[in-house]
Amino acid sequence: MKCIAIDDEPLALNILRKYIAKFPALDLQQTFDDAVEGALYLKTHAVDLLFIDIHMPDLSGLEIVSRLENRPMVIFTTAHKNFAHEGFELEAVDYLLKPIGLERFEKAVSKALEQFQYRKSQQTQETEAIVVRSEYKMVKIDLKDIEYIEGMEDYIKIHLLNARHPILTLMSLKGILEILPQNRFSRIHRSYIVPDALVKSIQNRKVRLATEQELPVSDSYMGFIQKWKNH
Repeated sequence: MKCIAIDDEPLALNILRKYIAKFPALDLQQTFDDAVEGALYLKTHAVDLLFIDIHMPDLSGLEIVSRLENRPMVIFTTAHKNFAHEGFELEAVDYLLKPIGLERFEKAVSKALEQFQYRKSQQTQETEAIVVRSEYKMVKIDLKDIEYIEGMEDYIKIHLLNARHPILTLMSLKGILEILPQNRFSRIHRSYIVPDALVKSIQNRKVRLATEQELPVSDSYMGFIQKWKNH
């Protein structure tokens, strides 16, 4: 499980390094004592778990996590009790109060591992269709028929191959992405999800699908390009 740690306190980072090293399931990629550098890393690198301090100069941990489009599992660390509510509002796995004891750290990591294993098992299941509510009825959509998915303000458009009109449903892109197989679909922009198999080429930060439809790739999702190259 790939993880990184962001904390402006060197001592706190050292403790996290030591604790993480005790768990073979955790693969520490990087540590950052600069919040801005850590945030930039997260824009271009996919991680499974993020250890992050809440109270940091320039950019708080809450701000970093709230701005992430593809949010990893998060364990907040902080010396301030009053931030716990905000941390859990962002669906954090856990909230660790400094100084962090090894036993308490182990409990948080166990929670993260459970979530990680569940997500992995969901991804490996062969899903061939999804069901969404559209125009007061439930509609079954075969995954092979999806051309791309477009996010609007409070709903999404599911564009289908060989269909004149998209299917509209009151969901967010994040919500639909959670029920799609992550090994077959990718988010390339705050407004678009595409089937990996339909991507024909990528040039000038634009994805061209096999249907000749072109869609933009935003800075936050540049990691998709590397994923597509390795596909």
